[in-house]
Amino acid sequence: MKQDVFKIGGRELSSRFFIGTGLFPNPYVQMEAIKASGAQVLTFAIRRINLESTEDDSILQHVQDGEYIYLPNTSGARTADEAVRIARLARASGLSDWIKVEISANERTLLPDPIETLKATEILVKEGFTVLPYITDDPIMCKRLEEAGAAAVMPGAAPIGTGLGILNPYHLSLIVEDAQVPIIVDAGLGSVSDVAQAMELGVSAVLMNTPVAKARNPVGMAQAMRMGIEAGRLAYLSGRIEKKRYASASSGLDAFKLK
Repeated sequence: MKQDVFKIGGRELSSRFFIGTGLFPNPYVQMEAIKASGAQVLTFAIRRINLESTEDDSILQHVQDGEYIYLPNTSGARTADEAVRIARLARASGLSDWIKVEISANERTLLPDPIETLKATEILVKEGFTVLPYITDDPIMCKRLEEAGAAAVMPGAAPIGTGLGILNPYHLSLIVEDAQVPIIVDAGLGSVSDVAQAMELGVSAVLMNTPVAKARNPVGMAQAMRMGIEAGRLAYLSGRIEKKRYASASSGLDAFKLK
């Protein structure tokens, strides 16, 4: 099997698990779960961070000893202008030039606003950010974001925090089929079977927070999700058998004939 290289913005990653840092019961469990996940990329809402003193921030101070890539997100933004302003503040603080564009206009569903997301992506790409936009599982919009210069595109499997799993695997498969940048499933996953299914569809990685942080055993769940991602990726690369309408004996009928 040829080498399975995963790159975003020119940076090679060994882990296909992106993990959120919120909702954990305490900092110790948070750090142990992050370690168990094997994740290199950590995401968090910029509005929850003390940008004037990131080294003393209650969230970041627990992960500074690790060699992590920070993926701050613009959660809470309702317009492209708000998202761009938040991203600029994060970069000016020295936090990161990677940014997850997250713009929601509906408080009940928290589904991303595709028009404002595209606007923000276009602006931030021109300003030199490594942009990873969160978007619905719309194949056309995902392609538009890629064409706008997104380093990766992050379609949701279902609304954030619902744990409903992949509601439309057909759309995700179309997105993967047409993409020239990594596709990262973000939001809505709930179980190891969900992440394995996502990886078997050919996505490059998975981002999650709630299914790990809110599990009865977050550390154990982080490890389980890691294993599911790795297994799903290997299964995708190995190639599953085609589905058939009727049975076919694995050893062939001739093997049962008496000689």
